[in-house]
Amino acid sequence: MFFSVVTPTYNRQPILEKCLRALENQVFDSALITDYELVVVDDGSTDGTIEWLQAAAAEFPHVRLVERHHQGAAAARNYGVQVAQGDTIVFVDSDVIMPPGSLQAHAQALVDAYQRLGDDRVFTAGRLVNTSNFERPTVEPAKVTDFSNAFFDTANLAIARHWLLTAGLFDTEFSQYGWEDLELGVRLKNLGVTMIKVPEAVGYHYHPPFSLDQIPKMIDQEIQRGRMGAIFYQKHPTREVRMMIQMTWLHRLLWGLLTAGGRLNERTMAPLLRWLIAQGKPRVALELARVFLNWYTVQGVYAAYSELQQQG
Repeated sequence: MFFSVVTPTYNRQPILEKCLRALENQVFDSALITDYELVVVDDGSTDGTIEWLQAAAAEFPHVRLVERHHQGAAAARNYGVQVAQGDTIVFVDSDVIMPPGSLQAHAQALVDAYQRLGDDRVFTAGRLVNTSNFERPTVEPAKVTDFSNAFFDTANLAIARHWLLTAGLFDTEFSQYGWEDLELGVRLKNLGVTMIKVPEAVGYHYHPPFSLDQIPKMIDQEIQRGRMGAIFYQKHPTREVRMMIQMTWLHRLLWGLLTAGGRLNERTMAPLLRWLIAQGKPRVALELARVFLNWYTVQGVYAAYSELQQQG
């Protein structure tokens, strides 16, 4: 196998450096992975990412830097796949740090699955562990809140390149935050491509410690997620997609009750969240904030879907 690791990035230079150093330090059986490249797609960064990579090129011999105008994650990943030289694509987000054996774990799981199934109609999904430890991200233990059953989460997965091309790559209509990877997952599933979970292919997903000044951006992302969710459902009007995007009466009732109809929000909960953060419990504060963030998502998806219906 020739692995092309596709990593889109936008203004993430400090954590991108950790991501790429970890990928350069991968250890694997050369009979299994004959070679690999790191296709870094810069999506119009303005934080010095390109200049830093050009200056540090000797430290990253596997990196192929390609530059794009800022068009979003879907377009960046598409370009990475199109220029990739490998037969197998590994998607790794630019804020994910992979321990030395993670690529080997993906490769071994793919080979085992190909032999068992008799074809390559499969992709491997690695495990993600969320961490806020910038200095030592890989020491974070796995938590219950890290569990995800998402089909085709591109933070950490591997798939034969030709299946991406057959499915039609990522839909660039998803120009805002959310759903472009899971929507491609629906099309792959319709082609009969299945998912193999590979816990050994672990990636540590870095997020800065939660603080109140992050909330406006997080709310905006949830509203965007709602808009993109409505487009997702318009393309695939199934019960499964409705559940994914939270466009059901159950989600509306659940988050409506938990937020008292929106009265428990970023303003009314700010004192409690601030106190939890001061007590050294930013993770608990974040989980509480997710209650009103989900309410924004649900409100956003219903509003966006109503607009789409009015537009015909």
